[in-house]
Amino acid sequence: MWIQPEEVLLAGALWVSERANPFFVLQRRKGHGRGGGLSGLLVGTLDVVLDSSARVAPYRILLQTADSQIYWNIACGSSRKEITEHWDWLESNLLQTISIFDNDEDITTFVKGKISGIIAEENRLKQGEEQEEDCGKFREAELKMRKLFGMPEEEKLVNYYSCSYWKGRVPRQGWLYLSVNHLCFYSFLLGKEVTLVVPWTEVTQLEKNATLVFPESVRVSTRHTEHFFSMFLNINDTFKLMEQLASIAMRQLLDNEAFAADLSLPKPCKTLKNVSALKRDLDARAKNERYRMTFRLMQDERLDGHTDCTLWMPFAKMHVVGQLFISNNYICFNSREEDLCQLIIPLREVSIVEKADSSSVLPCPVSISTKNKMNFLFANLKDRDFLVQRISDFLQRTPDNTWGDTSPLSLIGHSAASSAPSSSTAGCESVHRGRHYHPGLPTARQALLQLYHQDGPEDLGPKAMKEKMKEEGWSLHFSEFGRGVCMYRTSRTRELVLNGIPERLRGELWLLFSGAQNEMATHPGYYGDLVEQAMGLCSLATEEIERDLHRSMPEHRAFQNEMGIAALRRVLTAYAHRNPSIGYCQAMNIVTSVLLLYCTEEEAFWLLVVLCERMLPDYYNTRVVGALVDQGVFEELTRAFLPLLYEHMQELGVISTISLSWFLTLFLSVMPFDSAVLLVDCFFYEGIKVIFQVALAVLHDNMDALLTCSDEGEAMTILGRYLDNVVNKQTVAPPTPHLHALLTSGEDPPPEVDVFELIRSSYEKFGSLRADVIEQMRFRQRLKVIQSLEDTAKRSVSKHMTGCYWGASSSAVQRHDPSLPYLEQYRIDSAQFSHLYSALAPWTCGGHTPCLSARLFRLLDQNQDGLVNFKEFITGLSGMCHGDMTEKLKLLYKLHLPPALCPEEAESALEATNFFTEDELQESSFLSDLDISGQQELTSGEDAKDGRADSEERKEEKVKDYRYYLRMWAKEKEPKRETIKDLPRMNQEQFIELCKTLYNMFSEEPLEQELYHSIATVASLLLRIGEVGKKFNNGIKKTEPLAPAQTPTPNPQGEDTLGEGWSNERQVCQALADAQLEPGGLQASDEETKDDTSVSSYSVVSTSSLQCEDIADDTVLIGSEQRRSSTLDVDWSITFEQVLASLLTEPPLVDYFERKVDIQSKMAACQAQRAVERQISSASDNELTQNSV
Repeated sequence: MWIQPEEVLLAGALWVSERANPFFVLQRRKGHGRGGGLSGLLVGTLDVVLDSSARVAPYRILLQTADSQIYWNIACGSSRKEITEHWDWLESNLLQTISIFDNDEDITTFVKGKISGIIAEENRLKQGEEQEEDCGKFREAELKMRKLFGMPEEEKLVNYYSCSYWKGRVPRQGWLYLSVNHLCFYSFLLGKEVTLVVPWTEVTQLEKNATLVFPESVRVSTRHTEHFFSMFLNINDTFKLMEQLASIAMRQLLDNEAFAADLSLPKPCKTLKNVSALKRDLDARAKNERYRMTFRLMQDERLDGHTDCTLWMPFAKMHVVGQLFISNNYICFNSREEDLCQLIIPLREVSIVEKADSSSVLPCPVSISTKNKMNFLFANLKDRDFLVQRISDFLQRTPDNTWGDTSPLSLIGHSAASSAPSSSTAGCESVHRGRHYHPGLPTARQALLQLYHQDGPEDLGPKAMKEKMKEEGWSLHFSEFGRGVCMYRTSRTRELVLNGIPERLRGELWLLFSGAQNEMATHPGYYGDLVEQAMGLCSLATEEIERDLHRSMPEHRAFQNEMGIAALRRVLTAYAHRNPSIGYCQAMNIVTSVLLLYCTEEEAFWLLVVLCERMLPDYYNTRVVGALVDQGVFEELTRAFLPLLYEHMQELGVISTISLSWFLTLFLSVMPFDSAVLLVDCFFYEGIKVIFQVALAVLHDNMDALLTCSDEGEAMTILGRYLDNVVNKQTVAPPTPHLHALLTSGEDPPPEVDVFELIRSSYEKFGSLRADVIEQMRFRQRLKVIQSLEDTAKRSVSKHMTGCYWGASSSAVQRHDPSLPYLEQYRIDSAQFSHLYSALAPWTCGGHTPCLSARLFRLLDQNQDGLVNFKEFITGLSGMCHGDMTEKLKLLYKLHLPPALCPEEAESALEATNFFTEDELQESSFLSDLDISGQQELTSGEDAKDGRADSEERKEEKVKDYRYYLRMWAKEKEPKRETIKDLPRMNQEQFIELCKTLYNMFSEEPLEQELYHSIATVASLLLRIGEVGKKFNNGIKKTEPLAPAQTPTPNPQGEDTLGEGWSNERQVCQALADAQLEPGGLQASDEETKDDTSVSSYSVVSTSSLQCEDIADDTVLIGSEQRRSSTLDVDWSITFEQVLASLLTEPPLVDYFERKVDIQSKMAACQAQRAVERQISSASDNELTQNSV
């Protein structure tokens, strides 16, 4: 690419000049490509350690002038093709123009201005497509990542860090690249290359630790291995980013949705160096999540900014220091000291925002007034004018909604229609008569407890007086701290919650503390419309709801009649319709029935939304992932706080059994209702922290008894009886019988436990738990739980493959071996493999398909037992569908070599040899001399290398000890990674079979003719390459030098040779046409043959297309010769590198093999076909049975 001109003082240092003219020099980096020696190794090491741009751009073009020692770097490239395009452009567009300049300074100024103009035009075009570009250094790192690890364009780099990767006990210094989907590491030190790619979806554990062996390192664990990284410049920032990317990957696995960058995230005012836009978006996303979690806000709330300030607390007559947060719908404040003061002000409630007069006591104050006559005074604001302007902008976009706290909160829970005049009641009833939910329903106006207690006599006992004292305490709190969403939340608020919320205020305060009130206020009428859409629909969720309705608190009289059951049905059905991914899960009915006792239907619905989607994330989906995650967190907390009990409980396996029901129902199913509802009070105020604290307190109180248990049943009985006798002695409601307590009370029940004492004890012993620590533990456990669920899903898939695809007559059950890893337990034979291949494989070749299927089966059957397991089958299918071009071609190449190609198939190629006869062509002496001299140098170099190796081995034999043999044994056991150079050569028989396969592969492609033309071109080119290789090998076998008389004379004109070559190509194309290959002329232009593909062993160019001075070191001139033989040539052969390089010259073939194949559609079609076959089979069986009868 073109770059801004940069000065270069030493043009020859670490670079090799390949082309030059009076004004420009094309250079290649030392160590790039083949060879380079020790200097190349050193340069490559320096490029990696110092993160040099030459690692990703090993070619460059310099501007030079005759009288100056200073060069200007104007272009760089990652491949020879790219840099050659720039070189050709300079020669054709600038060379003649600058040759007329007399002054060197004018030449330099003109070229620099031209290059800058090109770059400016490219940036202008890019800005139309991309609003924000990353800095040049970061774009360079992203290109480097894609080149080193073969990542596609869709893979976005988030950030990269310099660090050390510990391979054994040896650290390898290199660069860690963190992309959206992968963790990658690359190191190159003195010829030792280390490449590591770990998908985030494979990570099972991330841990930051410090040991003697690994100082302050990050451990990345997968299913099979562990990786350690250390020596970070800022390990905390790196670890936080790794956690965030792994969490995104886990959400992808859980929700099966691709990650998309959030376009509504705030953009920073200034661009940070070497930080991508995606990294900044992820940082903003993390801040948003913390902001929403702290203040219990909705998922679509976006933080705009925050600043330090002070808040005047009128009840304490003091200023408190904290942070002010501004988002699109809220103004929030949180004190620096925990639990001192928290404030949430919805913008829908704000009436006035004004700047107050500054003073030395109160600098830069801002006053905010709300519609319910509350006033808040913030001071010490750094940028008060900007803050007021931002709030004003958000207020202008806030709709004028009268649904909020404009009336006293005592009216919350009553819909707008319930407060309408009685004269319109009859009309409303006629309008809503056909609706399932309308304001006329009793449960739409009042909670179920209010409906059942309103007719009872007034209780004047001591418990009732205690309840009234609680209500009076909250009334005083409201008068002093405010009432509603804008209430000051202080430590005094928490004390009142821990002492128990009065029943009359419970629904109101649950809505307030959970944030559900904000959801309900911003979605008026949503619940009623949802009920009308959902009722009457039949689904799996509605069937499960109907089954569990009468199991929801059957001991409470509110659910012993149709009114309570109908309200519960409407709430659960509406939520299942709102969130089909969750639908309905057992335990939701128990929690919702408790919510309906203290709230109206609509309030209960929004509380359920908050529970399922924010406060208990992923708890109630089909796999109860959230509950399993918190179960793992509880085990971790037990190990930390109660280590002795943890060891014993793990032996019994009790923790995982008991804790799931505790968390799913918030103790409502295992504790008397009047006691458990107090835990729900604390939960809505404090969050999941309270549930963990109480669970730990229960284990602590029963530690002595649990340590003496000998089995799981005894431990569960002890804990169950303890929870059954946790009582609330202050409740004023009539006692609700606890069915489990009645069944397990026994003759000697344990002593009663006061629930207030249990809660107070949990805060005293385990109150040090913090929400942020719990979130970190949740992240660690989420990795383990989701990976475990993925493993279970894979087992199900392998079992599904057995029944769905193999048919009823399969002997898969007999071949099942449960002792093997689950991906290798099921095996299929060649017939079943052929059926699967025809249905799922993308390489269908018509009548040639069974032959190709049999070859792939033989290739995958590594142990040659006539069976292929599921892992081997998926490996082959993945290579054809999702592999890159090199992987696909490597697989196709192997399919035409033994053992895939059996001898019987190879013999059929003899019949086609007469189609590939060619006339002899004499080769130029230049080519012969080049081949022989190059081979002599290669042979002498190998001999010298062997001599040195022998001398070194003789020296080492003297000092061999047991460590030497251990190293040799480990080296033998280490699996060798196959490269393209390890593939064997392909002879003429196998090549003909490959041509047949390629011909049959494209019969149904849209670009069929273009592909056939490309096949003919590539086949002709490979035939000539094989002929040249044969001459090269024959030259090696000759022991005597060529006689002068036998040396062919070069053709000075070159025209006859060229013409003869074209006639030869026409004969090859005709031969291919006779062999049922589409004829086509050869179109190997100069542009196609100049490119260095970086994978071929040499480049192919025409003898007349380049002058001698333009020929690079790695260029071999190709001639062609003709053969007059009717038998296959045993000396003819080609390599995979030559096949790959030839195919890369044809864009239609490149596009075909780079295309990814969607396997899901084929699997769905195969399943549908299998279902139809089963129906037909069952129908025919029934007919046979009837006929026989």
